[in-house]
Amino acid sequence: MRKPGRARVRLDRALSKLGLASRAASRELIKTGKVRVQGRLATDPALLVTPETARITVDGRRAVRAAWRTILLHKPRGTVTTRRDPDGRPTVFDVLGDQADSLVAAGRLDLASSGVLVLTTDTRFADWLTDPSNAIVRRYAATVRGRLDDAAARRMEEGTEGLSARSVAVRKRSNRETHLIVELTEGRNREVRRLCRAVGHEVTSLKRVAFGGLELGTLRPGEWRDVGRAELRRLFPAARFSFLPFSLLL
Repeated sequence: MRKPGRARVRLDRALSKLGLASRAASRELIKTGKVRVQGRLATDPALLVTPETARITVDGRRAVRAAWRTILLHKPRGTVTTRRDPDGRPTVFDVLGDQADSLVAAGRLDLASSGVLVLTTDTRFADWLTDPSNAIVRRYAATVRGRLDDAAARRMEEGTEGLSARSVAVRKRSNRETHLIVELTEGRNREVRRLCRAVGHEVTSLKRVAFGGLELGTLRPGEWRDVGRAELRRLFPAARFSFLPFSLLL
């Protein structure tokens, strides 16, 4: 009988929780014969395992419990938020180097965007942060082409083309460009860019300056800082934490 709290999960989900790859990439690792469980070749992504006790290896490297860690990275523009990019573009994990072990990103920023990116070994916390029902506020500093007037800002708040912002504040405007602070609570794919396009303006610069209470502060592109559990509990008192991360023992 398994001990309480030690639920079995699909093997592909267990691998994704290690921060090694997405669910799709994990399935590919399994199907190509690179994964073993208890020493036996595992080729079925739906195989149920208990991550806390199962001996799982990928290319001969064993998955073991790792230290809990969460960091705030200033994602540089021109990097993608994936562990491996098929097109060979630089990733945020390349930026982190050997600091990237076991970390997974809580949400994404697109290639042309920069700013706050939270990475953690606690996948339960990452899931909680990105769950739309928790309405965690993301704050962006955006620059758009042309003069975006107050009426357009209100349309972005009221909703257009199925999208809406929590708030839109104009910091500076001219006929050439407008500087905005946009707050969202869902974090849909390219949402700020799509909202601005819906009211007739193209985003030329986009930086996420805060995610919940985690602010970019003085971090420069490519710099990061560790975020302790006490800080996270203070900023996100309703958050769910697991503190049960894993990594690969090389």
